[in-house]
Amino acid sequence: MKKDSSKKIQDRVEELLSLMGSKAKVSVKEEEDVVNVDIETAEEAGLLIGRHGDTLNAVQTIIGMIYRQENGEWKRISVNVGDWREKQEEYLNEMAKVTAERAKQTGEPQNLYNLSPSQRRIIHIALSEDDEIETESLGEGEERYLVVKSKK
Repeated sequence: MKKDSSKKIQDRVEELLSLMGSKAKVSVKEEEDVVNVDIETAEEAGLLIGRHGDTLNAVQTIIGMIYRQENGEWKRISVNVGDWREKQEEYLNEMAKVTAERAKQTGEPQNLYNLSPSQRRIIHIALSEDDEIETESLGEGEERYLVVKSKK
């Protein structure tokens, strides 16, 4: 991706935030497989993140669609406000550890509901190196959930 493409993304995000009535600052950093869009704001962080990251994910989807439309190709876009995504990942990694320990101790499968596909993926990855645990996603659509179970 060229420098002008990063500037285009920044302009589009700023335009979208302006339409939302936000005065947040935007910075765009391109890496190999992802374009990271960081939004800096003190007062509007909660509003831009939304419930469980819903607003943040919606902005990310919109920017991804705009990028696809303007460039004719898909590129993974990650939109973050403050360090919300990092905190979310820490929280999910901790949840994965606790759930795995419970599965080992009880021998019972542990079901985790109400997770987004990206949240399920983080937990799958967090537990992938534990030889005593296996994870599996079951169900369809909104009913999809994650099962953490002991291999013993």
